[in-house]
Amino acid sequence: MTLIKEGIITSVLLILIGVGGYVAGMQADKASVTALIPAFIGILILIGSLIGIKNLKAGMHMAALFTLLGFIAPLGRLIPVTIKEGFTPSLPVLSQLATVIICGIFLVLCVRSFIQVRKNRANS
Repeated sequence: MTLIKEGIITSVLLILIGVGGYVAGMQADKASVTALIPAFIGILILIGSLIGIKNLKAGMHMAALFTLLGFIAPLGRLIPVTIKEGFTPSLPVLSQLATVIICGIFLVLCVRSFIQVRKNRANS
């Protein structure tokens, strides 16, 4: 049950990042729907985590898949921009960086949990 809670916490953090980035963009008259991408990823992870309550394996694999996408997509944007322009701590860059870090941590937790389940199953 702990991985489900961690999935819910991860999703809430991503939703807050996305909504916060969008609201900050609105206040600066630079609002963009792309600022909500972390929130969309968070919603998908939340759905997977909630499915995990009834079907742990399916739900957490779904959450892990969306977490992997949430890790790779902003990283694929951050690397070229950082190489081209250097690291400039703007709101979009910090939002992408936070998304990568949060998704990376949860992804590691998922993989560790999946490995542990497999080991337990092999020992039984």
